[in-house]
Amino acid sequence: MIKLESVNNPKVKEWAKLKEKKYRDEAGLFLVEGDHLMNQAMVKGAVKEIISTDETVEIPGVPFYFVTDRIMKKLSSQVSPTKVIGVCKKLEEKEIKGNVCLLDNIQDPGNLGTIVRSAKAFNFDNLILSFDTVDLYNDKVIRASEGMMFDVNIIRGDLKEKIALLKNIGYIIYGTDVLRGTNLKDISFASKRAIIIGNEGSGMKEDLKGLCDELIHIPINCESLNAGVAASIIFYEVDKDGYNEIK
Repeated sequence: MIKLESVNNPKVKEWAKLKEKKYRDEAGLFLVEGDHLMNQAMVKGAVKEIISTDETVEIPGVPFYFVTDRIMKKLSSQVSPTKVIGVCKKLEEKEIKGNVCLLDNIQDPGNLGTIVRSAKAFNFDNLILSFDTVDLYNDKVIRASEGMMFDVNIIRGDLKEKIALLKNIGYIIYGTDVLRGTNLKDISFASKRAIIIGNEGSGMKEDLKGLCDELIHIPINCESLNAGVAASIIFYEVDKDGYNEIK
């Protein structure tokens, strides 16, 4: 155990930088707060260091830093700081197998977190995030995901390139379009399928729509749904048909 008492300690300053995307990208690290997220990260072997105001959470084999409440307040992104923070390694991108969802310019952290949770719940094994989608390691995204981000293969990349790759390995691409799409309930999804969810305000980019094999829409009695809810409904409709044995 290493005890730190000053907010000006170089190690504390190093951790504090991880609250910004630029430094997360440079270091390949991010922070998780609270017991639940820490436990999820520990199970996946993602925790590099533990920071806590409670010395009883020390775990053998993981560097442990016992810090003051003042340091924890500096590092925490929450109004009421937690007692434990994990410094975690960014998630490894894996081979694509199973259901896929591509996210085009999703901007709201809560929406992305919801989509991650629903992907886990409804057997969407892979999420592909466009370069202009909100950062996966944003603290609000991490909290909204409830730790499910550790259970989904999450990739960031150029969606056009990823769509071409998916088509080459036999995937059918479904895009969302409220005006031109076929009713979701009337779609018979292929066994290898990838769904594109568009931006909260403007929907999918037109050039991506042109790459889709089929366009779909969700029949609703209001003007629109947010992206997180829309994705969840689509995931449920796809998964309930029992086509999820393609891993």
